[in-house]
Amino acid sequence: MKKNKKIIALIITVTLLTGCPSTNSKKDEDYYIKDTNAFNILISQYANNIEQIWGPKEVLIAGPKDYVQYEDNLKTRVHINFVSGVITIETMTESPIENLKEAIVSTLLMSEPVDIIRHDKISQDLSQEPFLYNQVLDQDHQPIRWSGRANSFADYLLTNNIKTRSSGSHKITYVEIKLVPNHINQRAKKFLPIVTEASNRYYIDERLILAIMEVESAFNPYAVSRTDALGLMQVQQHTAGRDIFKLRGKSGEPSRKFLLDPRNNVDMGTAYLSLLKTKYLAGINNPISLRYAVITSYNGGVGSVLRTFSNDRNEAINIINSMTPQQVYRKLVTSHVSQESRNYLIKVNRILDNK
Repeated sequence: MKKNKKIIALIITVTLLTGCPSTNSKKDEDYYIKDTNAFNILISQYANNIEQIWGPKEVLIAGPKDYVQYEDNLKTRVHINFVSGVITIETMTESPIENLKEAIVSTLLMSEPVDIIRHDKISQDLSQEPFLYNQVLDQDHQPIRWSGRANSFADYLLTNNIKTRSSGSHKITYVEIKLVPNHINQRAKKFLPIVTEASNRYYIDERLILAIMEVESAFNPYAVSRTDALGLMQVQQHTAGRDIFKLRGKSGEPSRKFLLDPRNNVDMGTAYLSLLKTKYLAGINNPISLRYAVITSYNGGVGSVLRTFSNDRNEAINIINSMTPQQVYRKLVTSHVSQESRNYLIKVNRILDNK
């Protein structure tokens, strides 16, 4: 890209998630609300800028399972849907072919994230494998590692797959690139070494970590929600992040950049699972019942899980211990106060049953 072009990466959600709640004080909660409100104001400003250019029906911002990046003064954008496995690159500029080619090549060669909102060129550290390596195959069914193959594939797409559409008075030129059918597994394999490392460190089942990552982000390391949950395991700085820092004798909370590093994110998320298992939910005897409680707590918080059984913590633990794992599961997916948390347990458990 030209040096004077600003690239704005918006990795935001359009739905409200509550991943990784904790048991912080009222003061911490007030700070969290204030900081999150400031983040939402910033996002709203960007969304308004996008609407001014693309129109009200064309505002596209991202979420935990979608990556969206704008460039060329917001007139070109890249959207990666990590669930459907489709990359859409589109532009409204006066030089669509040139701008699309630059965006295609940059996307194919981009490295892993370093920050949420960037004002520089997409990182292309060619000493490292591109993030989308093995997730996109070119016209010769080969993975794309270097700029030569990326440029050749871009030329092929612009010759054979270019499309146009209209939105109001705007003409939008675009191309679509399909990820390989097993793209979710390809991303999972990329992060498997750090998952194994965290599993061994905190004695948390590797399968559980992977299942939570799949539900939280579909293995999208760029993921961030409107509640400012970050990265592969959607860890929040102000809640789970603070809890883990406090456990390690550190003050404050992890930075956004720290949590967007995949290794740090998986370490913090797994550490929080361990904290739920060994401290907040200590006393639940059956390991399967404990797993159900941990999964639901990761999404909706420990308090709401225990209150599903009783308002008294000790009584709740005793009731859980008097039930079979199947009864605990049924109670959580039918009586938990949050529909999102009920669905979350179902999704994670379904993945675990299939592994």
